[in-house]
Order: sequence, then C-alpha cells, then structure tokens
Amino acid sequence: MNATYAHLSNAQRELLARSEALARDVLHPIARGGAPGRVNRPLIAALSGHGLLPLVLRRDRAIPALELCLIREGLARFSTEAETAFAVQCLGAHPILAGGRPAVVDTWMPRVIAGEAVAAFALTEPTGGSDVASLALRAEPDGDGFRLSGEKVFISNAPEADIYAVFARTARGAGARGITCFAVPRESAGLSGEATPLVSDHPIGTLRFDGVLVSSDHVVGNLDQGFGVAMRTLDLFRPSVGAFAVGMAQAALDAAVRYAAQRTAFGHPLSGFQGVTHQLAGVATRVQAARLLVHAAASAHDTGTAETTQAAAMAKLFATETAALAVDVAIQVHGARALERGHELEHLYREVRGTRIYEGTSEVQREIIARELFRELGSRVDSVRGGA
Repeated sequence: MNATYAHLSNAQRELLARSEALARDVLHPIARGGAPGRVNRPLIAALSGHGLLPLVLRRDRAIPALELCLIREGLARFSTEAETAFAVQCLGAHPILAGGRPAVVDTWMPRVIAGEAVAAFALTEPTGGSDVASLALRAEPDGDGFRLSGEKVFISNAPEADIYAVFARTARGAGARGITCFAVPRESAGLSGEATPLVSDHPIGTLRFDGVLVSSDHVVGNLDQGFGVAMRTLDLFRPSVGAFAVGMAQAALDAAVRYAAQRTAFGHPLSGFQGVTHQLAGVATRVQAARLLVHAAASAHDTGTAETTQAAAMAKLFATETAALAVDVAIQVHGARALERGHELEHLYREVRGTRIYEGTSEVQREIIARELFRELGSRVDSVRGGA
C-alpha cells in the first residue's frame, strides 16, 4: 500500500484511482476538444456518463465532502478542465438539490445530474466578493414572486448555464439576515450576460438582472436565510478547492521529478544536485501535509464530529498556497521550456493562481482561522470562570 493514501479505505482509494484514470484516458481528450472560455457540454455529459455526477449528486443523501475531494484531486492530476467542469456543476447544483422546492428539484436536478443541463453558483458582485453580507442584487416582492435587479460577476459557467443558484437581497439594511437564494433559469426574461476572458480559459462571465421575475416556488431554502445556504455550500466546497490544488501540486511535482531524473547539467543528472532535490523534498512534504489537511477537513464535515469552518479554511489556505509553490518550483527545475505555451507546467501556472482567490481569498481564510482561535479562547475562559 502506498503510504500516501494509507489513511483511506480501499473503496476511497479506488474512487481516487478511477477518477485519475478517467481524467487521463477519457476526459482529457474531450476537454481538449472544447472551445476556450466556453462551457464544454460534451465534457459535462461525459462526467455524468462515466458515473461521477450521479455518484455525488444524489437526492437520497447529502454530498459527501471526502468523495468530492477524492474525485477533484484525481481529476486535477490529469485534466484541470474536467476537474473544473465537475466542480462547478456540483457547486451550482448543491443549493438547489439541498434546499430547492420539490417541483424545481424534480424539473432541474435529473437534467443536471445527467449532464444535460449546466448549473452555476451566482454569488460574487462587482462591489463584493468574499463579503457575502454586503450583497446588493435586489429581490423586490412582485405578486407571488420577486423581481431581481442588479449584477453578478466572475460567475463560473455564465452566461451559458441553464440554471443558476442566485443570491439576492430581500431585506435592506439587514446584512447577512436579509439574503435569499433563488433558482433562476437562464431563459428568464430580463436575464443577460457575457463571457469574461481570464488568464485561464474557464467559462466565466457576468450576469445582469433587469427586473427578472422569479416565482416564490423558486426560493431555495427559507426567505431571508440565503446567507446560511451560501455558507453551508462554501464550507462543503472549500476543502475540495484544496483537493483541486493538491491534484495540481502532485502533477507539478511528478513532472519535476521525472525531468530531474533525465535532464543532465554539467555532466550529471539534475537529481544529483542537492539544490534541486531538497526543494523537491520540501514540496513533497508540503503536498502530503496539504492532502491530509484536506481529507481531515472533509471527514470532519461528513461525520459532523467537529466545527468544520476553521478546518475547511485551513485546508483551502494551505493547499492552494502549497500548489502555487509546487508549480513554481517545478517550473524552476524545468527552466524556460516550462513557460512555452502548451507546456503542462505553463498550463498549471495559469490554472493554480485562481485557487487563492475564489471561494474565499487566502486573506479571508486567515481571518476565519484567527476569528475561530479567539472564539475558542473565549469559550475556554468562560468555561474556567463557570467552574470557579
């Protein structure tokens, strides 16, 4: 048994290996056939056809965080495009699957799970990213529904997704307590948008809501309680962002080790130079530590044995920063050839940067961790005083 995954069960290791094999042998070629910056519908259909979406998106149970992490790590190692398509489909579907009204779930989730409809999670706005409580998209009552007005930015799969989990303000001046989540179909009158070109070629864009009418049966969860819907979704997905980072970090490390073993300089292989090998040893140690943090946070979420907000923040923070280091070291080992357009490491260099920003920046993760530290301190002090 590989000690790297000794903490996993046989079934969990098989899921990871299956995800890696699918990414390498099946999904990567489909991903390469897609248009840059556009939703790759054949890829999403393949993620369903090969069983990954139906495994995770089920109505009879909550999404298991550890399964999500293992699939994302395995896919990322060989196809970041497949990983991102899988992750964003699950992210967009989760709020609706978990809190949507039965009629909406019955209409949309079979199509989303089958890869026939594309889902998206619409939270970020021009004046607020990680500060969810400051959302400004308005949802004003209109008959038996609401009219949505405002803008969302940097929304994955926008503007091509078929169904959006949209977070809007239903009570002014109420901060986090006045937000509601809505399931909004793409064909809704008044909904428009355009793609946003980024450094990495992901489908991502802007959405504009010009009085979009959404019926009350499209409310996800409870009215004015959308902040909780968003936070529960992010707590579930933050460790798996770390898993995406671990997969990329492992791919970069593997590439660097292979290259160092075969490339010679000054008459010796690079693997004979301590300046190279010690850097790789450090990266390997950090990658394994990141993997364990991610899996521990996911397991805690699944078992409900502990408060997972801090664990999820630690996992995302450490794993994404480790991945950035791993890719940087791998490029340094390769030299200029790694920066050629189309090289695996050039691709990873562009892909890895965003992980420290979306679903909560590294700075936000540190703030969460610090806040939890002092909250725990306060609890301990209160406990001591109470027992005095």
